[in-house]
Amino acid sequence: MTAVEENTSGALDGATGHDEYLRILEAIQTGALQLLAGFPQQPSALRVQVGEVTIEAEWQVSAAPLGVAPEVAGGAVETPAAPDEPALGAVFRAPSVGVFYRGQEPGAAPFVEVGDRVTAGQQIAIVEAMKLMIPVTAQAGGVITEILKENNEPVQFDEPLFSYSPE
Repeated sequence: MTAVEENTSGALDGATGHDEYLRILEAIQTGALQLLAGFPQQPSALRVQVGEVTIEAEWQVSAAPLGVAPEVAGGAVETPAAPDEPALGAVFRAPSVGVFYRGQEPGAAPFVEVGDRVTAGQQIAIVEAMKLMIPVTAQAGGVITEILKENNEPVQFDEPLFSYSPE
């Protein structure tokens, strides 16, 4: 059972209502991520409504422009180092503002460790945003060289999570 299913069990009667609720939550998640990726600067709040479901979120705004993520779900990008940031090379980034988790659930083994080979599309972490578990996927193949965030640590949209050596 996924976190969304656990949070929605009993919310609607019957399998059809439950499936519809999950479909609505997925639509909200996808729409919110696409909206955030399209802003030149991160907004301070977002309100998304699909049918009768409304989700509102507020967060601290960073001063730097975000740019557009190449993929909504955890893009891989070669980035030049900022003056106060070490050169990371290729990185996998946070697909959303939220809390970073290295494993499927508390106490579970991490999806990846330093030295692990990953393939494009492989899930490497989770970012939880408003009780939605957003998978972080590798957008390219390579070897994980560094884990840049701690488990259960808050992350910002497009923040580097892992560095990797492309293959």
